[in-house]
Amino acid sequence: MELPRVSKVPFQLMMPQSRMSSVVFASPHSGRDYPWSFLRRTVLDERTIRSSEDAFVDRLFECAPQFGAPLLKAGAPRAFVDLNRSADEMDPALVEGVRRQAHNPRVASGLGVVPRVVAGGRAIYRGKLPLDEAQARVVDYWRPYHDQLQALLNEARSYFGEAILIDCHSMPHEALDGIAATGAQRPEIVLGDRFGASADGEIVDRIEAAFAAAGLHVVRNAPFAGAYSTQAYGRPSKGQHAVQIEIDRAIYMDESLIRPNANFHAFRKLLRGIVAEIVEIGGRGAVPVAAE
Repeated sequence: MELPRVSKVPFQLMMPQSRMSSVVFASPHSGRDYPWSFLRRTVLDERTIRSSEDAFVDRLFECAPQFGAPLLKAGAPRAFVDLNRSADEMDPALVEGVRRQAHNPRVASGLGVVPRVVAGGRAIYRGKLPLDEAQARVVDYWRPYHDQLQALLNEARSYFGEAILIDCHSMPHEALDGIAATGAQRPEIVLGDRFGASADGEIVDRIEAAFAAAGLHVVRNAPFAGAYSTQAYGRPSKGQHAVQIEIDRAIYMDESLIRPNANFHAFRKLLRGIVAEIVEIGGRGAVPVAAE
């Protein structure tokens, strides 16, 4: 399997011809730009290094601009820099010169802003990285992505009086084995709203209803309640909401080969209707605004 390689860009932005909604879609973990300098340094093969990727999630949601909402897609892969972490979540076990701070379970497990491991706890490097290299990844990739994301949310609030971030992710099928072991129905979609802290309940209700009406089993906040983006951007009292969506990868891809499976196109078609309904949530009383 050959890794896809594109130009070095921190993000790709797909804008609608007219913004019809306060909704902004973002895919922070679907980046596929693997720099050669990074690939030469990692001890992992090309398939393993991609195991942390939310592969094809950007393709699942790429219809959003057709309905009037922007889609922001990561350029860099998660194994290189994690855009769903705080910029200061540096791992002292990986980055030279970083002081140990208060216990952070994400950093302790190797999943800081510059990850030490990929899925399954497999180490990415031998030894440590220089601090200036880790900081450069934040400056070159993390900050431009988040500056653009906040600009999109600010524009939504200016145009429509509110902003709704839909943070799009996928989850390994095995992540839900614990739920299935209890005899409960295995979830296909997990919505994270930080247990009600990051978004108005009515918004989350309508997102859940859109997935459920399409025949998908939806749960909230378990096992994923939302990470940095949901926590940082979810400010309901200020009219800025954030909801994380996790989709079971087994629905649409072969996880071992990192390829779309036979159901990919059918699921993308199903998701198209769901995306349209989510966009409508942010179109309440809105005035369409032409994209610049």
